Amino acid sequence: MTQSRVGHPLARFRLAAILLGVVILFGVSGYVLINGWSLLDSFYMVIITISTVGYTEVHPQGAAGRLFTSGLIVVGVGTMLYGFGVFAETLADNAFGRYRRERQLQRDLDRLRDHFIICGYGRIGTQIVAEFESHKVPYVVIDQTDEALERIRAEGRLHIEGDASKEDVLKQAGIERARGLVSAVDSDERAVYIVLAARAFNPNLYIVARAGRPDSIRRLELAGATRTISPYVMAGHRMAELAIRPAMVEVLDTLHHAELGIGVEEMLVTPGSAIIGKPLEASGLLAPTAARVLALRRVDGTLHVNPSGSMRLEEGDLVIALGTEEQLFASASLLK
Repeated sequence: MTQSRVGHPLARFRLAAILLGVVILFGVSGYVLINGWSLLDSFYMVIITISTVGYTEVHPQGAAGRLFTSGLIVVGVGTMLYGFGVFAETLADNAFGRYRRERQLQRDLDRLRDHFIICGYGRIGTQIVAEFESHKVPYVVIDQTDEALERIRAEGRLHIEGDASKEDVLKQAGIERARGLVSAVDSDERAVYIVLAARAFNPNLYIVARAGRPDSIRRLELAGATRTISPYVMAGHRMAELAIRPAMVEVLDTLHHAELGIGVEEMLVTPGSAIIGKPLEASGLLAPTAARVLALRRVDGTLHVNPSGSMRLEEGDLVIALGTEEQLFASASLLK
């Protein structure tokens, strides 16, 4: 529920300041009119009166002046107390709100399972998050730059403020439970440290790293990156393909648009699956109602494109298939 404008802390601060200004103006005017004092003496008298510092009167006063001072004390002290109350309440609200946000963040992080850790929320990291959102893949972003954090908070993304190469930050992101990590930071040196730290925590983690320079690809792979991507190499390859084979690129791009009802997915042959040990032709994966099998990747990384029906399925195999949402669902059900 949103706060009313009057209930907003800034609005209450403004109200307290206006009231204090009115009290001071009222007090100065009263002393000038009742006692005939100068503006400076009147202002000084108002300040020592409403602040209750206990100084003596600037000049002796008559009965009318003392009655006015008594009223000014009541009104002025009340206004000052209101102002201090608003200030104290705002501090308490901010502290409690920060504590509540931190608790909620930790609960959200503790619930993450089989998720991705995205390190860096620059231009590439932003696009990665958009892709993960479209595929409903759980993730958490790690960044420490002010500009990135401002955007992340404005967009309401699950994130951690910190250095992704630090042990406590990776632990907070749930690296032991993570499915993978994507390093999208701008610095290749930082990327190496991030990959080293992540690999030390989780030897089985799937790590994709961005390499800004071609000579960094080998270093990132030695540090433990599963795959290393150079945005400039990929962009050059993509532009060349668009120039040479535009129709092919158009077809491949079509497969990435979920609204068209067709897509490519990779599906794991899970432990205990009924089709383990069966040839493809007897597994049901080649049935008309199933998705079309494009390739099969073995646990050792061997890739078989357009596999034959006699090829037997093994635990841990990855089946890459093309089809409608219903066909992909039917194929995935067979692998469980």
